[in-house]
Amino acid sequence: MTKRYNLYLGKAGHFHVMAEFLCRGWNVAIPEVDVGDDIFVVRDADGEFARVQVKTSTGTARQNGFSAKFSLSIEQLKQEFRPELTYVFLARWNGKWSRLLLISRQKLLEHFKLNQIGTAYKDNLTLYFSFQSNQVLCSETDFTAYLDNFSNFPLIEH
Repeated sequence: MTKRYNLYLGKAGHFHVMAEFLCRGWNVAIPEVDVGDDIFVVRDADGEFARVQVKTSTGTARQNGFSAKFSLSIEQLKQEFRPELTYVFLARWNGKWSRLLLISRQKLLEHFKLNQIGTAYKDNLTLYFSFQSNQVLCSETDFTAYLDNFSNFPLIEH
């Protein structure tokens, strides 16, 4: 894919994730300057606030599903945030969006350190997620529990 296509895909991924949060009753905003936070998510009633980093990729067909490659900054992964940063991974495959993988920076860092997920090179970490039926694996570590894991973002009735 061309660099321009990747820009369009990335922005489409941001909007898709924003739409999901909006449908769940959370307000969303895009920061004017992107210094690592792609989306701010806010519960209007009490100001509960979260940072979100969206990672979008194109899926590649595999025997039992598809895989998607994502790259992220190791420095960002190791940096503690307040409020905590949530990563959202999604892929465009076969003309549709994958289910969302939502995982806190802290949990992803744990998997990086303990399970040695991904490939680290210089300042970047490359992750390959394999989506098979209702299971998601990364470096043989099961990430299925993070599929559509909105536990930190409960549904808000307005």
